[in-house]
Amino acid sequence: MYTILITGGTGFIGENLSKYLAKNCYHVIILTRNRSLKNNAEMNIEYSHWDIEKKEIDISHFQKADYILHLAGAGIFDKYWTKKYKNEIISSRIKSSEFIIECLQKYPNNVKAVVGASAIGWYCEDQKDSQPFKESDIPDKCFLGETCRLWEESISPIETMNIRLVKLRIGIVLSKEGGALSQFKKPLKFGIAAIFGKGHQILSWIHMDDLCRLFITTIENENINGIFNAVAPNPVSNKDLTIILAKSLRKEFFITISIPFFILKIIFGERIIEILKSKTVSCKKIRQYGFTFLYPTIESIF
Repeated sequence: MYTILITGGTGFIGENLSKYLAKNCYHVIILTRNRSLKNNAEMNIEYSHWDIEKKEIDISHFQKADYILHLAGAGIFDKYWTKKYKNEIISSRIKSSEFIIECLQKYPNNVKAVVGASAIGWYCEDQKDSQPFKESDIPDKCFLGETCRLWEESISPIETMNIRLVKLRIGIVLSKEGGALSQFKKPLKFGIAAIFGKGHQILSWIHMDDLCRLFITTIENENINGIFNAVAPNPVSNKDLTIILAKSLRKEFFITISIPFFILKIIFGERIIEILKSKTVSCKKIRQYGFTFLYPTIESIF
């Protein structure tokens, strides 16, 4: 039984991933600042204290790790992008990466690979007649593109430590249990299918189960190394996603409304730049390693 050390394990992705790993016979240790969390012996999940600001970590737990899954970082869309919160988004990622690297250099360990989370915010907006974005494309110069660049650079020193490093640029994560879909569902409680702007923007997404399976694949396949897009093969427009979701929940009993830009700007602030950005991202590279998707189309979710 391999031991997986997870940072950011109490977030939306981390919590689902931890349970998925435990069900697949991995021993999971979640690094957290919350000392009140109780171990789940039945699920084979335990919690271990760390504090990147104080440079505190339980060394005994750290040294048990065979693999590290690095997901830590303040939520991109959790709050308005004030100057203060932008700094928190970036610093939380860089400081946590630096602390992991410091621990790997300082303490004897058995870590075989580190899988670091990134995001498709790396890419700029689709251009007319452009090809889907691939891993070698340059980062966008906007805030989120720069955040992803710094994010990935912060964990890159591991490549010099004889430890395999994988970086996953994760798309919009969909799950019936929460995440982005829960936000799309809220207006549907009132029979409204709310389309953002004209709804033409392309969303590159991945189902939570496929994302969890992809993390396991990166752990188990020693040939996987470097950067990979974590997105499903068939991106979907905002309008199509909204209508497909509405039909699955409301059948034909809903009305479609386009939310104009000025209202979205009030609701989301500067984050609206990313919400309305069209990004068609390719998963060709990871498929070349034999990875198959259980949910290749948006229709397969419902």
